[in-house]
Amino acid sequence: MITLAHIYILVGVFFGAIALLSVVDSANPRRVLNFMFWGMLATSFLGGAYLGDLGNGLLALGLVVVATIGMGQGKPATTTPEQRRESALKRGNLLFLPALIIPAVALGGTLIAKQTDWGPHLIDPAQATLISLILATLIAVTVVMVWLRLPIAAPLQEARRLLDAVGWAAILPQMLASLGAVFLFAGVGEQVGAIFAQYIPLDTRTMAVAAYCIGMALFTIIMGNAFAAFPVMTAAVGLPFVVMQLGGDPARVCAIGMLAGFCGTLMTPMAANFNVVPANLLELPDRKAALNGVIRAQIPTAIPLLIANIVLMRLLAFPT
Repeated sequence: MITLAHIYILVGVFFGAIALLSVVDSANPRRVLNFMFWGMLATSFLGGAYLGDLGNGLLALGLVVVATIGMGQGKPATTTPEQRRESALKRGNLLFLPALIIPAVALGGTLIAKQTDWGPHLIDPAQATLISLILATLIAVTVVMVWLRLPIAAPLQEARRLLDAVGWAAILPQMLASLGAVFLFAGVGEQVGAIFAQYIPLDTRTMAVAAYCIGMALFTIIMGNAFAAFPVMTAAVGLPFVVMQLGGDPARVCAIGMLAGFCGTLMTPMAANFNVVPANLLELPDRKAALNGVIRAQIPTAIPLLIANIVLMRLLAFPT
């Protein structure tokens, strides 16, 4: 049976390969820093279970120190923009096929693991979605390799090109999700819930749903990631009021609540992994102005989506 431990090993090997490819790239003047960053991340995946709290904490601090100093951008052995443009013109929309394979296989794997008798023997049902997503990515990469007849190292070099462009922001969701867990254990959710209950009437479904969804968006704006806001706001409003007191369906409340949080992602510079990426990948000269421009362009989409999520939760989360 494939478990989360196997996935951690696979991801650790991937980041280890990125670290090795980075350190031998003489075109990157900061290749040692790139090697240290991706190497420490690989170590956390491969040996985190054996390092203990102190060891993992030191790794996290090491990642912060390297990211603060600043990483460089290398020159991976990959295709040129002209070659990529020629390939896109030649194959057209068929190039989207691998991207469509990933959600299809991930959904299929999740359903097999949870809805069949033999699926749990192949995939751990407790982590079916995450495991299926990684397997789907491997299948999609294999299809691309066979279809385009690429060199065996092409996926790693392309991955390094993107990781060098994005930098430390690539792992920001993971770090912020950990921060959300720390806030939850510290009791922040309970204190936020008490404040909400004191100043907002949460005794009706509409008000409780609105408070939860808007709170998810606001906390995401502050913390930079919906995964960090989710444990705090769910413990503060989602579970005690929307679910337990007013009878909301937990699965629907949590799913739509996450979507409400993602609306906040569109409106904050704190979501560096999401909003900095366009400016970095496009290599725009004024990254700060580009970041502000990205956010301004997304706000007219984010606010209607937030309102839509409030309406959806109010209509769908309650059985009657």
